[in-house]
Amino acid sequence: MAQTHPEGPAASADFDLSQFYQIFFEEAGENLDQMEQMLLDLDLSHADDEELNGIFRCAHSIKGGCATFGFSDVAELTHQMESLLDRLRRRELQPVAQMVDVLLESADASRSLLARHRAGGQGEAVSTADLVLRISDLAAGDLAADAPAVPDAPAPAAPKPPTPALAGPVRRIEIRIGPLERLEQADAIKELFRDIPGLGSMRDAPDSPGMPPDTRLFTVETSATNDELLDLFAFHVAKEQVLIRAAGNGAAAAPAQQQDAEGNAFYGLFHGAPGAPQSMAPSAAVPPKAAGSKAVVQAQMESATIRVDIKKVDQLINLVGELVITQAMLAQCSRGIDAGAYQQLIAGLADLDRNTRDLQESVMSIRMIPMSIVFSRFPRMLRDLANRLGKKVELVTLGEATELDKGLVEKITDPLTHLVRNSCDHGIELPAERIAKGKPEHGTITLAASHQGSSIVIEVRDDGRGLARAKILEKARERGIELSEQMSDAEVWQLIFAPGFSTADEVTELSGRGVGMDVVKRNIAALNGSVEIDSSEGHGMKVAVRLPLTLAIMDGMSVGVGDEVYILPLSSVVESFQVHANGVSTVAQGAQLVKVRDEYMPVVALEKIFQVPRFDLDKSGSVMVVIEADGSRVALLVDELLGQHQVVVKNLESNYRKVANVSGATILGDGTVALILDTGALVRRTRH
Repeated sequence: MAQTHPEGPAASADFDLSQFYQIFFEEAGENLDQMEQMLLDLDLSHADDEELNGIFRCAHSIKGGCATFGFSDVAELTHQMESLLDRLRRRELQPVAQMVDVLLESADASRSLLARHRAGGQGEAVSTADLVLRISDLAAGDLAADAPAVPDAPAPAAPKPPTPALAGPVRRIEIRIGPLERLEQADAIKELFRDIPGLGSMRDAPDSPGMPPDTRLFTVETSATNDELLDLFAFHVAKEQVLIRAAGNGAAAAPAQQQDAEGNAFYGLFHGAPGAPQSMAPSAAVPPKAAGSKAVVQAQMESATIRVDIKKVDQLINLVGELVITQAMLAQCSRGIDAGAYQQLIAGLADLDRNTRDLQESVMSIRMIPMSIVFSRFPRMLRDLANRLGKKVELVTLGEATELDKGLVEKITDPLTHLVRNSCDHGIELPAERIAKGKPEHGTITLAASHQGSSIVIEVRDDGRGLARAKILEKARERGIELSEQMSDAEVWQLIFAPGFSTADEVTELSGRGVGMDVVKRNIAALNGSVEIDSSEGHGMKVAVRLPLTLAIMDGMSVGVGDEVYILPLSSVVESFQVHANGVSTVAQGAQLVKVRDEYMPVVALEKIFQVPRFDLDKSGSVMVVIEADGSRVALLVDELLGQHQVVVKNLESNYRKVANVSGATILGDGTVALILDTGALVRRTRH
């Protein structure tokens, strides 16, 4: 499941904890993400207990897991974070911005160190000595501690890595674990006491009368609290499967009404219950009987989600894609069958068609993830960037529940990151400048996502200075770009996507080199997407990115040109109509235009672009298909419309080579290959 880790004492000859690395690293990453989000949302002047407790729990869980697996560097750092957060939640300290800064930096360092451990210890370890010292000073109430360290000053020695067990009196307890699917899970917990110095000892105890099957009982001597023990056990058994009681060597017996179904006085715990006591004394708020009953109920509950390797999902999608191709082949073969003689076969094929589409939609939904996954990384980035620029910026997100294919999410993150940085750097003004213009000193950047047909539209909007038409035209002339005074605003805005184009007056570490916007457009075009810009000088700018919902299977329209078949993405098709020879006008340099409801559109003849051979000289294109991309429309001249159907997108570049004006290929029902046309490229051809 994961790599063997060469560092730390977690793995032993008898039981290898490395098999749990994958789960640990995933859960630790989720806790770090959650902690970062809660820190960014924290209201320093009115932080409530639930917010502070939530951040503390994230650090506490990471620390417990790292101690279990022997990752002492992360355990030490999160232990220091936990100490500061503990004082905050106990109201011994007032949260301030310096604390949030150092906790965010520590989360970054923890993420980096965990990535190194996940890679088997490869790469240089991040030094945490300065962070540990700053957190320790802040926890002591020294607000000046957050000042950056002098570069030439020697780094303070790293504190000795802590042991999981707290300094305190050793107590003797009994722990019941179960019911278990595999009894080896309990053996894994025993290994923890042998592998982690200072944790204590654990040995088997005789079974109690009436104890459920598949349950183990142990006698433990430790100075660790119940919470710490349960955090350590959490990677092997569910917390609800663990019950703790005082050992039977003279411990006071519980009252009769506090006996559980086995006649055992289990006081402590059940981890996670609100107000659960950390001491071994009985709690009136959470009677052992109720806790025990709740444990049994929750142990029988099944998880609502499962973790599945993405490779398995991709394999499933590929198989569904092959099923779609097979179904299309059967549908095509059945067209010539006598419906009366083969009525049952025709009905079965109709059911297969419907079930295949339902299956495809269900499987594709597995890969769909909410845009909140993408949006969640921007608050932190924007906060750091605004601080560096001396600006005040608020981020607003809309449509976070809108779903997009995971493959697209991974590829769209970098372009969106550049657009957000661009809005903050170029768009939002400095507070004094905004006030002078009658604007609030806080600028607003909005990220919005929505479904429009079979596409998703992601918008990046800001209320900053907007684009300056005159300045863009001036820079374009300096670069020798051919211009026309009749250019619309939309055409002028497209100039900023030219390679090396920049309107910045000076080069900084953030911008001014003309690298970025051209890459944004190129990356989005590679996803069969488009970028549109709308701006009002002095009031702000909007960049809209339009993408297909998925890259695997799409609805397409097949058109015929000669003996060839081409596929158009249905989301790009606007309309189609019959055209007569006198309906097409030829203008300068042989370009053709067709009039559609008082609007002249450029004509793109697929026969000429792809040099389709003609074997039937009497046949010629007589059908126009209007497509839209990048905010413009063109009319494609084809011979005939063949129909609409689902197509499985195959990557042509990886299997053959990149072909101009083609975005991919698919296999038709008769086994032949058809090219999927790049509508954006076809539209761009007409502009030149």
